Amino acid sequence: MIQPLPDNPILECIELTWPWVGVDPFLLCAHHVEHYPAGDAHHAVPQSQRAGHPAGNDFANPDGYSLYAGADGMPGFPNHPHRGMETVSILRQGYIDHADSLGNSGRYGPGDVQWMTAGGGIQHAEMFPLLHQERPNPLELFQIWLNMPGRKKMVHPEYKMMWAEQIPHYTHGGADVQIIAGAYQPQEPGGAALIAPLPPTQDTWAADPRSDIAIWMITLEPGAILTLPAAQLPGSLRTLFVYEGSGLLVDGQDVGNNRRVRVVAQTTLPLANRSAHTVRLMLMQGVPLQEPVIRSTVYVTNTLEELHQAKRDFQRTQFGGWPWETRQPMHGPGFERFAWYAGKKETERP
Repeated sequence: MIQPLPDNPILECIELTWPWVGVDPFLLCAHHVEHYPAGDAHHAVPQSQRAGHPAGNDFANPDGYSLYAGADGMPGFPNHPHRGMETVSILRQGYIDHADSLGNSGRYGPGDVQWMTAGGGIQHAEMFPLLHQERPNPLELFQIWLNMPGRKKMVHPEYKMMWAEQIPHYTHGGADVQIIAGAYQPQEPGGAALIAPLPPTQDTWAADPRSDIAIWMITLEPGAILTLPAAQLPGSLRTLFVYEGSGLLVDGQDVGNNRRVRVVAQTTLPLANRSAHTVRLMLMQGVPLQEPVIRSTVYVTNTLEELHQAKRDFQRTQFGGWPWETRQPMHGPGFERFAWYAGKKETERP
């Protein structure tokens, strides 16, 4: 545990890596910034622009974008399993098509957030359809991997959409806070009431008040000043990920750009943007689980035997199988966003 210096809330300030390294209970955050070209008739990268992008293994970003594990020019991640963790996918630009082994599917777009509790096991696909055929298709996605306590790792998997139009924000004098998880108590004069987030999935660790989980996306326009509220619990850890713009002052100290800044969580924290450009950062906060972490590419367990069991279970059950005709389902043309919850036999739209 890093000990604070007297009267200094900053515990650590280091350069961001890719993916971002999380602080317990957060495992990582992958920040994808892609400059995809105009899509072809199949909403994929045109054949003429696939040179240097090997099918199913393109992570090098040679032309300002990657196809990742996608095939046939369709960027994204075809069906793959998860167990023992959660993904929180925050989309700033572009569109993502979701499909999973529970029969759920959906398309989400700019400003939307998808919360998926993998729990005891789920397969899902995350494809990036290039819906614009006359102009480029930029994509910006943050995907957080949130660990789960050992006692909850085998809960029933669940998927849920949080639509941009419904996610609460706090705005003040050029500052904006998108409140994805964790209630936000404004500190500025005026007595604004506590702002509650949308409810996440039922069995998420973030729904337990003992977790003190908070995920806030913060934008500071030039000259903006904002005071963050203190964490609720004495054991909470708080980290700021500064990913765009220079000139952020944390309690009056310039932390620079592209930085992971760990701060004392148990006190209010003044932020300011002294630059002439917009500053953007993400806040992650939570009480550490302090449990062993055994992580493969797709599974998160507490022991090596649990990891082996996860692999055996997937070989035996496929975590419910794959009900789709292709490994990388794409939900057609058009920009309509939706979530189909197969278990409830209903379609939700923003």
